[in-house]
Amino acid sequence: MDPTRRTLLKASLLLPLAALLPMSLPSSFAWGQAAANEMQTLSLTIHSDSGPHRLEVEVAETFSQRRRGLMERENLPEKRGMLFRFESEQPASNAFWMYRTLIPLDVAFINGEGRIVAINTMPPCESSSPSDCPSYKAGAAYHAALEVNGGYFEERGIQVGDCVSIPEEAGFCQPAD
Repeated sequence: MDPTRRTLLKASLLLPLAALLPMSLPSSFAWGQAAANEMQTLSLTIHSDSGPHRLEVEVAETFSQRRRGLMERENLPEKRGMLFRFESEQPASNAFWMYRTLIPLDVAFINGEGRIVAINTMPPCESSSPSDCPSYKAGAAYHAALEVNGGYFEERGIQVGDCVSIPEEAGFCQPAD
């Protein structure tokens, strides 16, 4: 068999497979992106001396959802946020960072009883290199973290020790009477 005929034969065998790639590859990528972006939302309440503060939050429960977080968002509505849930208690040395995050955020670290154990304010990192972005350690063991717009906690007098409850799930702490 001459080289030209062999090349044509190979091409004719691969052509049907190649025709499937443009449809299957992007569609499977798009499906994977959609699955990663579909997050449960729920209402939660932060109980502080200044009263209850209600938020609608997206819940990041998977590794990929937590890794993506609020990256590349240009804004976050005032009474919205993201709740990062973990299967087990996270050590005090674990940290959050702001790589590719465009807006300033506050993060509250929440223990297993639903009490805020630490709060950090995190400005956006303008570096294109992840290693140049600072990380923000909790400083206390935690089971969840709540990210909201920068300044949210201070403006409302929310502090370490305040209670976070999830009425839909009767989860986290119950506010003191």
